[in-house]
Amino acid sequence: MDGNKAAAAAAYALTETSIIYPISPSSTMGEMIDVWSTQGKKNIWNKKIDVTLMQSEAGVSGAFHGALQGGSLISTFSSSQGLMLMIPNLFKIAAALLPGVIHVASRASIQQIGSLYSAHDVIYTIRPTGWNIFSSGNPQEAHDMALISHLTSIKSSTASLHFFDGYRTSHTIQKVNVLDNSEISSLVDPRDIERFRKTASNPERPVARGTPVGHTEYFQWMQGPKKEILKIPDVANEVMAQFEQLTGRQYKPFKYFGHPEAEEVCVIMASGSKTVQEAVGYLNGRGKKVGVIQVHLYQPFSHKYLFNVMPKTTKRIVVMDRSNFINSENNPLFQDVVTAVHENRPYIKVIDGCYGEAGKIFTPGMALAAFENLGISDPKRHFTVGIKDDLLHSNLTVTEEPDLVPKGTKECLFWGLGSDGTIGANKEAISMISESTDQYAQGYFLYDAKKSGGLTYSHLRFGPSPITSEYEIKSADYFGCHNQSFLEKYPKMIDHIKQNGIFVINAPFKDAQTLGKIMTNYMKNQIAQKNIRVYVIDASKIAQESGLRGRINMIMQAVFFKLAKVIPVEKALTLLEKSIRKNYGKQGEKVINSNITGLNRAIDNFIEIKYSRSEWSSLEYDLNDIEKNVFFDENAPDFVKEVIYPAMKKKGSQLPSSAFPSNGQVPMGTSKYEKRGVAEFIPIWNPDKCTQCNICSFVCPHASIRPFVGTTEEIQAIGEVPQSFRTLKSNTPEFEKLDYNFRIQVSPYDCMGCSNCAKECRDGALEMVPAKIKLKEKEHKNWKFAKELGYRGDLLKNATTVRGSQFKQPLLEFSGACGGCGETTYVKLLTQLFGERMMIANASGCSIVWSSHFPSYAYTTNDKGKGPTWTNSLFEDNAEFGFGMAYALQNRRKSLATTVERIISELGSKLDEEQMSSLKFWLANKSNGKKSLEASERIQKWLKKTDKYYSDLGKHKLMKTLINDSEILTKPSIWMIGGDGWAYDIGYGGLDHVLAQELDVNVLVLDNQFYANTGFQVSKATPTGASAKFAKAGKPGKQKDLGAIAMTYEHIYVASVSMGANKNQLLKSLKDAESYDGPSLIIAYCPCIGHGIKTGTQDTQAVERRAVELGFWPLYRFDPRNIEKNKNPFSLDYKKVKGDIMKFLLNEVRFASLYKSFPKEAKIMHKTLIKNLKKKYRYFQGLEKNPQFKKKKSIL
Repeated sequence: MDGNKAAAAAAYALTETSIIYPISPSSTMGEMIDVWSTQGKKNIWNKKIDVTLMQSEAGVSGAFHGALQGGSLISTFSSSQGLMLMIPNLFKIAAALLPGVIHVASRASIQQIGSLYSAHDVIYTIRPTGWNIFSSGNPQEAHDMALISHLTSIKSSTASLHFFDGYRTSHTIQKVNVLDNSEISSLVDPRDIERFRKTASNPERPVARGTPVGHTEYFQWMQGPKKEILKIPDVANEVMAQFEQLTGRQYKPFKYFGHPEAEEVCVIMASGSKTVQEAVGYLNGRGKKVGVIQVHLYQPFSHKYLFNVMPKTTKRIVVMDRSNFINSENNPLFQDVVTAVHENRPYIKVIDGCYGEAGKIFTPGMALAAFENLGISDPKRHFTVGIKDDLLHSNLTVTEEPDLVPKGTKECLFWGLGSDGTIGANKEAISMISESTDQYAQGYFLYDAKKSGGLTYSHLRFGPSPITSEYEIKSADYFGCHNQSFLEKYPKMIDHIKQNGIFVINAPFKDAQTLGKIMTNYMKNQIAQKNIRVYVIDASKIAQESGLRGRINMIMQAVFFKLAKVIPVEKALTLLEKSIRKNYGKQGEKVINSNITGLNRAIDNFIEIKYSRSEWSSLEYDLNDIEKNVFFDENAPDFVKEVIYPAMKKKGSQLPSSAFPSNGQVPMGTSKYEKRGVAEFIPIWNPDKCTQCNICSFVCPHASIRPFVGTTEEIQAIGEVPQSFRTLKSNTPEFEKLDYNFRIQVSPYDCMGCSNCAKECRDGALEMVPAKIKLKEKEHKNWKFAKELGYRGDLLKNATTVRGSQFKQPLLEFSGACGGCGETTYVKLLTQLFGERMMIANASGCSIVWSSHFPSYAYTTNDKGKGPTWTNSLFEDNAEFGFGMAYALQNRRKSLATTVERIISELGSKLDEEQMSSLKFWLANKSNGKKSLEASERIQKWLKKTDKYYSDLGKHKLMKTLINDSEILTKPSIWMIGGDGWAYDIGYGGLDHVLAQELDVNVLVLDNQFYANTGFQVSKATPTGASAKFAKAGKPGKQKDLGAIAMTYEHIYVASVSMGANKNQLLKSLKDAESYDGPSLIIAYCPCIGHGIKTGTQDTQAVERRAVELGFWPLYRFDPRNIEKNKNPFSLDYKKVKGDIMKFLLNEVRFASLYKSFPKEAKIMHKTLIKNLKKKYRYFQGLEKNPQFKKKKSIL
């Protein structure tokens, strides 16, 4: 099991109540607690624990405090910013001597940049709260220290935080010896629990708690809890001794490993300690005297227990910290160690090192470099390892990287594509190896932020000896390349295969000649030099024919077990079939049978590629050229060539500190350089069937298919017209007059192959065809040619129609969203309507991951360099953050208006006609987005001349102010964008406050009805009876109606939209919201892969359509401007509800799966859901028929 599950298993046993909120990478701990509770699993008191979800971590901490005060033993799970939201309550809980426990998968804090991966800086923010802080370094320790932290809290009635490294430990899978309830129960003294219960709030023995006191009492009063908390090292040591007696596994507050007479010692916490242990064993084997101390109890930091284990021969200490405080040279662990040394052994020299920040790899070679530095006469006292720091010059050079993985260990690497199932299958493989053999096993998994289609890495080790290597595999015995596009994009992947290793490729090639055409000479040379055996299987074709479309995981796993020979292949196939039935049972027999068919076909359909070793080994290559591919743009900006391209080639780890902007600002529009090429099918346009409706472009989630227009002369002027570049005469009236030709063109290397365009094409003018290399090359040539025509939407009288909007450049393109994503289509459309003046405040969640994750930024600019500006603050404060942006701009533009008025009155005689006219036009239209943009362009045209020549006019103070502030002449279109987790839950308080004001801001809620980004947990937007994480038995409560709540204010523009149902209603809603001088709220229905749509996300638009037709999702608009006209502000935009809504529900796994697990509850909840939907529709009908207002015809 992985570290999260190991810790959760311990927590469950000693918990009565769990109050949770999702945040990566800790979410799965809460999910497991919820699953076990739903299954009726018992804790040591033979009771099922109670689990509830709060709206935020701040809410969790308050409820956590209350539950403790109510006398319940409680646990929760968190990471990063979530933990910091709890801090005010953590102070109160600690000083009140309450035995709560928090388990943390540590993660780097979000600063000017953010990361999901591990660091300890957030843990250190808890340091002054008074909580005990325990640390563990691998999944087994995560289980054991979780128990020890609970037992210590119960025994001492104090609060404990137990942490381990996010992903590095939380998601690493190893064999774990889990204690059963009877064993755990033997470590608990019931009298300790009784003592705690007697401190609980109870009217039978009333007391006051949390009372404010004066300055005369506070100081001495606080010595009481301090006395109790300072006893913790002794209590923890006693608990650890009892634990060792029961299990044989030894723990101490500080645990030493190394030479008994060590002169040089490293002090370190968490998973990095295991890497240092390997280095220590290596050095001592070569005559050195070194050691390492792993910190298990960090706070309270005990000098006594530190020096109990530190050899008396110690002369030098290096403290290694997985944190990097930007305002201090010294990290917290170093400060604690230095204080202890100063007070006990002041002759010892102590230096400070930083490693592994945000999960960066930490290898034995880096640990060796730290010891090498420690041993010289003048060491770097504050150093880093693992980076090239050319700013502060702190980094050490790694001179040796020995292979310290235990002998006999097999190492396997798999490069997969997000959502192809590779990681899930490899987790299953590690479990099978662990359970079916006596071998030790380890699985570690890495992925980029893309929800699907990104590169995933699976690192699997198995062998006869315990595996302590807590770092990535550098050289593998077996390498699985699960997508053929990787061969072109990442030719250096071959460096990760050992001599005589196995290389398995998912590709349609049958021989060395065809395979060799897409391999670089470097790759072929290295294959031959290393005598690598190459195997190929067309897993994508088998998956397609088996009804799995893209899910190649079981097919590739069958090949792995056949070639790796770790388990007899017959046994492996039996176990894999069993796992298929377990994992896909809720999705029905069709899915199960498809997977089994694919599994069985795999064994007979992979072939070994026989290549000429002498021929391939003699091939010449240029190492500089292999890092460039056909998509390398020599005209790209320097930042793209020097930073973005290397990062896209997975070389980001080699970039120096100076490569990155210190304040975190990065250029927009880098996604166009990525060219992933992952689609297995792409749409091909048939002009003979096309009616030029542009719906294909309108519904494309990735902006990878677009209409282009131009005259025959313009087309020919570009250069040689590709042979397949056919066009039609444009039938758009304005373009007909200009004699424009029309073409629909796909970008084959940016398309995700979701099929929404083809599915929605009413004319059958698009066909999804296999994305073979020659076809992609041809269409890429066509795409590059079409792009030269540019965009002509500005020539249309009305570019806000379905057709017209698509002639505008999308300023969101080639995002990292899933194929068929329901979110990106709305935001892409927004950028086509208002993009050149948009300012976006983006709540954390899917929409920041698919739009703006380094190095791929999907928001881009037009040919004038204008486009959306994008900023993210936090998850919980996006509304307030956006409000601050809008408030600042409002005030700055007010000041600018005063400046313009003064220029007109004081400098009027010096202004020419155009200058005076444009300034007056701006004053009259400064609050109109389109007209203020027009005025801005007019003013800036003459301002440039004024500024350039520094004329007499330009020297005037008022004119200088206008020149400096000219960038805010255009009224910005300010949008706060986020998901329902933000708007309905964690950010609702702030959102409500912002909407209650009268500031002109716009809110777009991308409502997919749960927390998609953290793994599909339930939110207040989740419908009744939908199964989601934290609601496996179905959500019992009612769905929150954010729109109805907002309408009660009566001054907010509100619309509920669904693109697939009514595109014109969507367009009108967006236009009206943006033009409204006040707050507006658009709630958009967004089908998601997490819904488990049985026909796939190729049907996103159809699902949006059916959701409205059946009354599952409402369409309406509420325009406060109509109240002043004595018209009904409410418009109901779906007039009839008809059809079988149960059929709709059963097409989604989130509803259908409930009938397999909880059939009785499913019927009751879905009956309630349908009843509530009908009630809501009648409520909306009542609003539309409101007799208070005159009737008006719908304009739609």
